[in-house]
Amino acid sequence: MQTYAYKCIHTQNILSFIIICYHLVTFNSRFFIWTVSAVVTTALSFFLEIAFCKDYKTIFQIVINVFYEKIKSQKIDKIIGIESRGFIFGAPLAYKLNVGFIPIRKKGKLPGETISVNYDLEYGTDQIEMHIDALKKGERVILIDDLIATGGTALAAIELINKMEAEIIENLFLIDLTFLGGSKSIKKLGHKVFSICNYEGE
Repeated sequence: MQTYAYKCIHTQNILSFIIICYHLVTFNSRFFIWTVSAVVTTALSFFLEIAFCKDYKTIFQIVINVFYEKIKSQKIDKIIGIESRGFIFGAPLAYKLNVGFIPIRKKGKLPGETISVNYDLEYGTDQIEMHIDALKKGERVILIDDLIATGGTALAAIELINKMEAEIIENLFLIDLTFLGGSKSIKKLGHKVFSICNYEGE
């Protein structure tokens, strides 16, 4: 797939580029340091170039453009973002596509009547919610988040959307930690998964 992002950067630097995008957008320094240490052989030169670049707005636009190019030919009714970094990418993508944006949030954070799903954590359980009138039966949606790891939250979000009888066209992620199996679990359900960066572990 030819996109603006791939025209702007060399293939060997895509991984380091996306990691830096993630850091700049989320300010998650702990994750940034951990990930860069795993790909330092390819990331160092590009990191030095970007670290002194002040045009962070352009970097964010490139990420949104990659997602847009992936789904622009599809008929999409809504973009659904998972709390909370899914909002960062989902809202501008919805704006670019001229469709509605729906937030999926943790229990108790939405003001109206909601529908919810429980899911397992490593220690205990959690719950996510969506407004009960957010989706109509048969609407075609994109689910988006910043990162897919074990997939617990994303799978719960898929279950929530299925309860609303909407159709998930694709699941989008900035980073896929493939060695943790989350995207594989989603694919086993028959859903498509697209990520800009795949990290397979050391």
